[in-house]
Amino acid sequence: MRALSSLLVVAAIPAVLAVKTNDFKTCSQAGFCRRGRALSARVAENPSWRSPYSVDASSVALSPDQAAFTAGVKSSIYPDVKFSLDVRIHDDGVVRVRMDEVDGLRQRYNEAASWALLEEPKVSQKIQWSVGKDGVRAAYGPKNDVQVDVSFEPLKVTLRRDGKEQVVLNSRGLLHMEHFRTKESVAKSKEGMEVPEEGLDTDENAQVVLGSLPRTAWFEGDSEDGWWEETFNSFTDPKPRGPESLSIDIDFPNHGHVYGIPQHATRLDLPLTTGEGAHYTDPYRLYNADVFEYLADSTMSLYGSIPVMYAHSADSTIGIFNAIGSETWIDIGRPSPKSTTSHWISETGILDIFILPGPTPADIFGQYTRLTGTPALPAHWALGYHQCRWNYISSDDVRAVQKRFDEEDIPVDVFWLDIEYAEDHKYFIWDKRHFPDPVDMIKDVEAIERKMVVIVDPHLKRTDDYPVYKQAKDLGLLVKKGDGQTDYEGWCWSGSSAWVDFFHPGSWDWWKSLFKVTPQGEQWSWVESTVNTGIWNDMNEPSIFNGPEISMPRESIHHGGWEHRDLHNINGMLFHNLTSQAAAARTDPPKRPFVLTRSFYAGSQRFGAMWTGDNLGTWDHMAVGVKMVLANNIAGFSFAGSDVGGFFGNPEPEMLVRWYGVGVFSPFFRAHAHIDTKRREPFLLDEPYKSIVRDMLRLRYSMLPVWYTAFREASVTGLPVVRPHFVVFPHDENGFSLDDQFFIGSSGLLVKPVTQKGVAEETVYLPAEDQVYYDYFNHNVYRSTSKGKEITVPAELHQIPLLIRGGSIVSTRERPRRSSPLMKKDPFTLRVALSNDGSARGELYLDDGETYSHRDGKFVWREFIAEKPAKKSKGVRISSRDLAAQKPTEAVDQVALATYDSSNDFAKNVADVRVEKVVVLGLVTKPSSVTTGGKELQWTFTQGVAASAKQEGTASELVIKDPKLSITSDWEILVQA
Repeated sequence: MRALSSLLVVAAIPAVLAVKTNDFKTCSQAGFCRRGRALSARVAENPSWRSPYSVDASSVALSPDQAAFTAGVKSSIYPDVKFSLDVRIHDDGVVRVRMDEVDGLRQRYNEAASWALLEEPKVSQKIQWSVGKDGVRAAYGPKNDVQVDVSFEPLKVTLRRDGKEQVVLNSRGLLHMEHFRTKESVAKSKEGMEVPEEGLDTDENAQVVLGSLPRTAWFEGDSEDGWWEETFNSFTDPKPRGPESLSIDIDFPNHGHVYGIPQHATRLDLPLTTGEGAHYTDPYRLYNADVFEYLADSTMSLYGSIPVMYAHSADSTIGIFNAIGSETWIDIGRPSPKSTTSHWISETGILDIFILPGPTPADIFGQYTRLTGTPALPAHWALGYHQCRWNYISSDDVRAVQKRFDEEDIPVDVFWLDIEYAEDHKYFIWDKRHFPDPVDMIKDVEAIERKMVVIVDPHLKRTDDYPVYKQAKDLGLLVKKGDGQTDYEGWCWSGSSAWVDFFHPGSWDWWKSLFKVTPQGEQWSWVESTVNTGIWNDMNEPSIFNGPEISMPRESIHHGGWEHRDLHNINGMLFHNLTSQAAAARTDPPKRPFVLTRSFYAGSQRFGAMWTGDNLGTWDHMAVGVKMVLANNIAGFSFAGSDVGGFFGNPEPEMLVRWYGVGVFSPFFRAHAHIDTKRREPFLLDEPYKSIVRDMLRLRYSMLPVWYTAFREASVTGLPVVRPHFVVFPHDENGFSLDDQFFIGSSGLLVKPVTQKGVAEETVYLPAEDQVYYDYFNHNVYRSTSKGKEITVPAELHQIPLLIRGGSIVSTRERPRRSSPLMKKDPFTLRVALSNDGSARGELYLDDGETYSHRDGKFVWREFIAEKPAKKSKGVRISSRDLAAQKPTEAVDQVALATYDSSNDFAKNVADVRVEKVVVLGLVTKPSSVTTGGKELQWTFTQGVAASAKQEGTASELVIKDPKLSITSDWEILVQA
């Protein structure tokens, strides 16, 4: 959040809100982006252009025992400047390509990958490179169907599958690593420079000359555009190191759809920015920024940056992860319906690209998250409903809000405190005028198995009576000005502020010590807190009210002498990372922390949750929030959500209800509002809106087993928690651009939240398959076809279009409770949605929901199977099997268990938890008996449409009442007909 002016809070939200675009650069206002785009334009006009970079064949050095080689790279334009190339293939087939300047005036920033990667990837010892006359090649895969070619002249990297190009680096010759230079050396190089004749000329290296420009000027431009200094608004960037940008074209010749590069408020299938059919005129920007009142359809940078892109076709999926930490602009074009081009232009850094070979979406997610880590398995309570606003004003206010939730029987798990809890915005320090008893207040919330989350922003008020600031200053842990000596001073909520440099190793243990809830001797710590308190990291782009683009000057200095421009997009992740570690370290053994971040980078998924920032209370923002959450999910960051109701504005009841319908199907589910909005807690709504929202919240809580099971899968495999159509049905071209409906994990649940005003029915696309789908609520049957099918479903205000795919078994807990921890011993309902062939499958994962004991084997992971007892049977056998015993190495994150003990402590603790109801949809006929262990069970049957039939209508429904079967045991129910 940020005030409309630096420290003044607006008296009222204007009727029409709009981003202050003048606060943020466009490509034409960023020198290095101008230069990169200008080169692209010149190359497009001169098809005979060839890249000046080539590999010195005599320098190629193959590793004797790994799939890696190094080589020297030279530039025909700057023959005295040397570069190095390092290419390696990992065990899982990922190809890493690195290029750096050698013996330059200084080192280019080369640490981005070290912050993003979970660990250094293992290089294959089985794959071998072979050196030929024109390049280096390797082939691998089950059938040697993947080939990687590194061409010598010009330098080009191509990955093919079955002979078909999947991705090509530098195919258009846009690779440009601006080498370090001085003003004096540039001036000297221009002395006596010969100017060639007019016109286009091609020498033996196919280097073109445009007009009367020498090759250097043609390649880099005929002026020193933004090389040494750049002014934007009232700010001047001194650029002490001169030009050092990096650009490269990354093209997908056989893929017509691209996704990724969050965070942007746009469609999932990224619209074009260049060429015919371009939807935008500016490239996509990655530069973490506090964009106030952001647009709902734009390439503008927002709060986080994940430089990963996937290209998709009906044949395969390919991806790249570009490990760059500086500001980056990305142009996307489509020369033909089935091919895509991209041009990446970054301010600083080395070339460090990981090619993810796929070929399926699941393969891609596995490859990417093996690099940067899978999403953390959250605490179970964090999947419940979070109630927040700027601000609950006192301890009594918090208690009163909790009381109203309970009086209205509305479930909630978490209450939040924004910045006003802190005295003079000195985070950790309570304003005792309004919060005189903070620990008692928190414990009153925790007494009902709920939690509190408190905000801790990165800006520290510059006053010596604030122990956090004083310690950081005395320890030399603050970010420095461009001189590298003076502490940087900026303006934020706290007034005059300083920022901890979390790139400084000395800050790490110190920051973790602050969160200890017991006295630490002379070291200050947050004793007025509890070990269960969650933390909210906001403003960590960093947001600085009086800084350029509302952020930190780029010449500011971090540990190691790096300028802020080098690592800006990584900065917010480190704050989140260290806060997450600090929260976990409050107890021994540690508990899973909850830390929400606004700013993020590749790898942030390892540390907690994110939200889409300061959205507006509009239908457009509601709709684009769904797309943004999907984009973050496929980019590895599954624990994502948008503020329900919109941060700004006062949504009408219809809009607010619909937004709750979006929220209950978001991985992270929080309602939040600006300080100047009207209070809009659900208990304040008039009827029927209040009851509708209550029912929606109860639906969310009943489905917490579904969400938790999906998060387990994400934490192990990297598969998204919410999955767009192309992920689940990668061959169905009708769904490649779908981003307003999605599946929840592997549950078979397909949801399309309503994000438009005045809707009474919705259109849902059913995938291209001959399969039955059931309405979750009324069990109406819909049938898809092998070509896909659009259906119309009811969507009145109280209804959410939600379908169960045939072949799924969904586990829920149907007893309403005030908070999720109170449901731990509640029984389960199993919904068995039979497929066309009469079968179904589902999973359920349980653990204690708060510690890491699951990594020690203390959990339950069950598989439910429905199948015909005989080939021509009209009945069904439903069984529960121990999936953990079958697949112990795949059960939990971070650990490959050798064995699994089904009688572990947690399993014993929940052994009495039972299945209280089984609902079977789509049986052919009324059963003659329903038994378990030879004993007849109580059941009812309602005749209806069978899964295997052709017609639509209401499905047949068998309800098995309280079979008294343990959720932890193997069992069978036999339905005979």
